[in-house]
Amino acid sequence: MLRKIRICAAIVCFVLITLLFLDFTGTVHAWFGWLAKIQFWPAVLALNVGVVMGLIVLTLLLGRVYCSVICPLGVLQDIVSWFAGKRKKRRFSYSPALKWVRYGVLVVFVAACVAGVGSLVALISPYSAYGRIASNLFAPIYQEGNNLLGYIAERMDSYAFYSVDVWVKSVSTLVIALLTFIVIAVLAWRNGRTYCNTICPVGTILGFFSKFSWLRPQIDTDKCNGCGLCARECKASCIDSKTHTIDYNRCVACMDCLDNCRQGAISYTRRRPAPAGNPSGEGKKEVKDASRRRALSATALVAVSSVLNAQQKKTLEEFVEMKKDGGFAPLLERKEPGRLTPLVLPGALSVRNLAQHCTGCQLCVSVCENHVLRPSGDLMTLMQPEMAFDRGYCRPECVKCSEVCPTGAIKPITVEDKSAIQIGHAVWVKDRCIVNTDGVECGNCERHCPTKSIRMVPSDPSDPKSLKIPVINVETCIGCGECEYLCPSRPRSAIYVEGHEMHRTI
Repeated sequence: MLRKIRICAAIVCFVLITLLFLDFTGTVHAWFGWLAKIQFWPAVLALNVGVVMGLIVLTLLLGRVYCSVICPLGVLQDIVSWFAGKRKKRRFSYSPALKWVRYGVLVVFVAACVAGVGSLVALISPYSAYGRIASNLFAPIYQEGNNLLGYIAERMDSYAFYSVDVWVKSVSTLVIALLTFIVIAVLAWRNGRTYCNTICPVGTILGFFSKFSWLRPQIDTDKCNGCGLCARECKASCIDSKTHTIDYNRCVACMDCLDNCRQGAISYTRRRPAPAGNPSGEGKKEVKDASRRRALSATALVAVSSVLNAQQKKTLEEFVEMKKDGGFAPLLERKEPGRLTPLVLPGALSVRNLAQHCTGCQLCVSVCENHVLRPSGDLMTLMQPEMAFDRGYCRPECVKCSEVCPTGAIKPITVEDKSAIQIGHAVWVKDRCIVNTDGVECGNCERHCPTKSIRMVPSDPSDPKSLKIPVINVETCIGCGECEYLCPSRPRSAIYVEGHEMHRTI
C-alpha cells in the first residue's frame, strides 16, 4: 500500500510539474505554480526558509521522499527504469557509495553558486535539468499536437484550440537538454538511480539528513533468509542483503523492497539502533571496480554537455533568407542588433541579480506569450533567459515571467510596476533608418511607443517640411522593444534597445 501511495503521488506531481512547462496559456500556473516553488534548490536561491526547512523536516521524518515523489527528474528516472524493468527484471545489485564523487560534485556545485557561475549550477541542478528537457524536448511535441487539434477544430468552425508557433529558441540549450536526457535515460536504464545517488547535489544534501530519518525501511534479521531479492529490486543499489544493512544516505524511500520481500522481513518503521559491529549501517567499505567505472563514466557524460554551448549564434539566422510580405516585397530576415549590455526581464532588478539566482529552468521562457525570452548562449549565463525583439516585444500588460519564477531571480511585479521599470533605452541608428536610406516618411516608432518617449522632428531644422526623424527621450523610455520590433528597416532595425546593468524606476 505504501508503494502504491508513493507511485500515485509521484505521478500526480510529475504530470503537474510537466504541464507547467508545456502550458502556454498560463492556466496551470494559476493553480499549481506552487509546485515549482517547493523544489529544493530554487527554494534555497529564493531564500524561502519555510520551504527549505519543511523539506528538511520531511526528510528527517520520512527519508528522501522528496527525491521519489516531488523531484521531477527523480520521477523521470523511475519511469525510464520501469520500462527497462519490463525487459530485464531484478537487474540491480548492491554497490558501496562513492563518497568522493558525491561530495566532490557538491563542493563544485556550491563553489559555482558562490562564484556566480550560473551555467554550471544550471547544468547540475536537478529541477533545472528537467525543466530544460520538458521545455525543449516535450513542449514542441505538445504544441504540435495542439496545432493539429487547432487545424481539425478550424475545419469544424470551432475555436476551442488555436495554433501557436513552434520554433527553436536556442540551439545550444536544445543540444544540452538532449544530451542531459540521454545521460539520465542511459544511467536510469542500466542502473536506476545512479544520477541521484552519485552526482545530484540535492540528493547528497538530503541524503545526509536521511541518515537520521525517524521512519525508514528496516530489515528484520530474524525473518530474512538472505535471498537477496530486495537488493536485486533496489534501484538505489543501497541494500546489502549479505550484511542485512541499508545505506540510508542513498535510499529514496521508494518502498520497492517492501513490496518484493516474500518473507515480510522489511518494514517501514521507526528507526532502531544499528546492529553491533556495524554502527554506521552503511554496509561494506570496500569499493567495487564495476561501481567505480559506472560513476566515472556518469561524471564524464555529464561533463561533456557543458562543453557544447558556443554554437547558438551559428544557426539558420546567419543565412540570408527571403520572405514574401503580402506577396509583393521581399524582406531580409531580421537580425539581432549588437547590444553592449544584454536585456534582462523586468523584475530581475539587474543583470547580476539574474545571473546569481537563475538556474536556467526555462519556465519563464515557456510562458512568454510574446516570444521575447530565449536562453542565453553566453558561457557565463548559459541557458539563463535574455530578451530579443525579432518575434515580438515585451507587452507592458504582461507579467507572467515574474509570476512563475521559483528562485527569486525575477521578483513578482504588477502591471503598474512594469510600466515604470526601465530595463533599457532605445537607440536610433541614423544610417539604417529608411527616412535616410530610402527618402520616405515612416514614423512607425513614434506611433507605437507606449510611453510616448519617441517623437518625430524635421531632419532639417531650417525646413519644417523636411522628412522627419525620431528623437528619443531616454529618461522615460522603459525599453519594451516595441519600436525595435515594428521598425521596417532590414536586416537590422534602425532603432534598438540597449540594456541597463541596473534597472531603475522612472
